[in-house]
Amino acid sequence: MTFRSLFAVGLLLSFFSCSNKEEPSEIKSTSLTADSSSKAIPEKGVEFISIETPKGKFKVWTKRVGNNPTKKILLLNGGPGCTSEYFECFENFLPQEGIEFIYYDQLACGRSDNPNDTSLFDLGRYVEEVEQVRIALHLDSSNFYLLGHSWGGILAMQYALKYQKHLKGLIISNMMASCPEYGKYANNVLARQMNPKVLDSIRTIEKNGDFQDPKYMALLEKHYYSQHICRLPKYPEPVSRSFDKTNRDLYVIMQGPSEFGISGKLTHWDVSKDLKNIQVRTLVIAAGYDTMDPKYMAWMSEVMPHAEFVLCAKGSHMCMWDDQGAYMNGLVKFVKGNK
Repeated sequence: MTFRSLFAVGLLLSFFSCSNKEEPSEIKSTSLTADSSSKAIPEKGVEFISIETPKGKFKVWTKRVGNNPTKKILLLNGGPGCTSEYFECFENFLPQEGIEFIYYDQLACGRSDNPNDTSLFDLGRYVEEVEQVRIALHLDSSNFYLLGHSWGGILAMQYALKYQKHLKGLIISNMMASCPEYGKYANNVLARQMNPKVLDSIRTIEKNGDFQDPKYMALLEKHYYSQHICRLPKYPEPVSRSFDKTNRDLYVIMQGPSEFGISGKLTHWDVSKDLKNIQVRTLVIAAGYDTMDPKYMAWMSEVMPHAEFVLCAKGSHMCMWDDQGAYMNGLVKFVKGNK
């Protein structure tokens, strides 16, 4: 679900006509690719939001980019435990389309407080955190789009099932609605595409629980992540920066120590039977080489009453980077299609 040395413990669970009747222009990938350095994000638009938790008050970091009273996208990053920095490529596309978006580091991630209390690593609590952030940012059904990528997709779906009345639109990016099905796809489809000797070596290391073995990370990075996480020759700098800051404790507790199967708190998470209850307009974004089954994600869009589907055929789990044109065109068309 979504890295350098952090991949040794797994990866990220591990994304039509507008109101003024103008169609968004066709988007092509920008020059900000694997060999580019991202520009420093200015402090303008930054707001620390106070949230209540069962263990007291803490602050989470947010940053607005742009200003549109009717189109505001709150970004939920993956991991769990990564930072929102890997969304920096959005700055090259959404502002020029007049779409506001908001970075947000979840509690215990990135620039937000880290209580160092594992009891707070809970899906239900994170749903309530998102709701508190929504209220503080004055988001409502007239303007509020929620985009969840990978683990953020789990959080977005769970939020929508409880609070969809506050949403104008939902974007599920690169996340299946069932962790058991995600695990099956990894084990029964993607793992079998690997060289049998390589897969046997990986399984042996996993069986022994030796996840810190450098060989384990090297094998996964060469034979799996380069194919299914990001297919660019080198991770874009914002992606590396985000992954390098991943809260390992949060990731392992929620996802487990390995990508091949899931053993954390999210092991049995499954809302596939509840998707029909999400009535808000929804966009499901999948990728041809993702760790998530694109056929399953197409099915998700079919069972949701008001859902649309975008396939980034050339992309992987980070298809906002390795198939930018398809990803951003689909996203912009969806958002500008709401009056």
